[in-house]
Amino acid sequence: MASPPDPPGRDPRLRRPRIATLVALVSTLLTALMMPGIGLAREPDPVWTVLGSVGIVAVATAQIVALYVLLTPWLTTSARRRALAGYAGTAVASVPLVGPVAGGHWPTWAWLGASIVGTAPLLLGRRTATLVVAATVAVSVVVARSTGGEVADHLLITGGIGLSVAGIGWFQVWFWDLLVQAQQGRSAQARLAATQERLRFARDVHDLLGHHLSVIALKAELAARLASVDPERAGREAAEVQRLAVSALAEVREAVHGYRAVDLREQLAATAEVLRSSGVRCTVEQPTGEVPAEVAAQLAPVLREASTNLLRHSRATWCRIEVGWYADRFRLTVANDGAGPAAPDRHSSGLRGLADRLADADGTLRTEHRDGVFTVEAVVPAPDTPDAAERGRA
Repeated sequence: MASPPDPPGRDPRLRRPRIATLVALVSTLLTALMMPGIGLAREPDPVWTVLGSVGIVAVATAQIVALYVLLTPWLTTSARRRALAGYAGTAVASVPLVGPVAGGHWPTWAWLGASIVGTAPLLLGRRTATLVVAATVAVSVVVARSTGGEVADHLLITGGIGLSVAGIGWFQVWFWDLLVQAQQGRSAQARLAATQERLRFARDVHDLLGHHLSVIALKAELAARLASVDPERAGREAAEVQRLAVSALAEVREAVHGYRAVDLREQLAATAEVLRSSGVRCTVEQPTGEVPAEVAAQLAPVLREASTNLLRHSRATWCRIEVGWYADRFRLTVANDGAGPAAPDRHSSGLRGLADRLADADGTLRTEHRDGVFTVEAVVPAPDTPDAAERGRA
């Protein structure tokens, strides 16, 4: 069975963009939260300074947690709800804790309200976010009137500055969503390519067996009816059933052999296309001249196994595939930067089975981890043909 795709955004290729987006959002948020710190400096009462500090730090922490959850789509729904509930609780608690700080001298809570307005559209649905923004602006007005501040200043800061922060954050989150959707599209394309190949083979087998099996069923039914009436004809029909079965078996074997003996160049091109569609930079060095069918049949399974391991078990960002002729042997090398705990080990069952098959044909299979690079190398002898002798002299 194919391994399940990575959850949205969890793909290692998106790790750096995700971190960059989170840092940008938190930086914008912390910049807005610097302004309430001025109110703490202007507050003469140390008790209110301490209470205000607690309220500001609590809101900032809850906002950072909520933004982290926003950019971590594989978290559970309950975790998201807890993060939003914690944020809502600290926002409500900040009104009595921060509202009176530097009252009449500095709009401390208005700046805190601006940060709340700036994050609400990112974390909530449109209707809920609108209600939260309206409620935050209304609370800012109430705080201004109860502390002797300027209502216009509070409205401008909480509403105007807050919506500006929201606009900046929305653009950053929108760009992150585009990256996640693009990566999901690449993964879906790779899975589709593999599925189409399986369906192609299944369709070929169905076309081959469908007619034969239908005729065999009819002939067998006729032979059963004639067994007691015309034994001689029943015997002829049974012999025909046997002939049809042998013919169908031969055609299926021929089809499977043709499927396995796909031209190595086609295999290389298809593998490179699948890897690139999965976001892996892939370079292929094609062999010079034609690859004998016997050699292609031995190297193609190694190529498929190595590419499958790369997609399932590693987090590679690049892959290099080389097929070349060396002395009297062909060599296939598949190297990628997915070495590490997630890379297939040298005792992988698939690779071990291929190594045994190559050994029966006087070939070798070698894997190596070095400097962060995982390499699979298969070497098989060339068949004893005039072309092989000519290559050997070259």
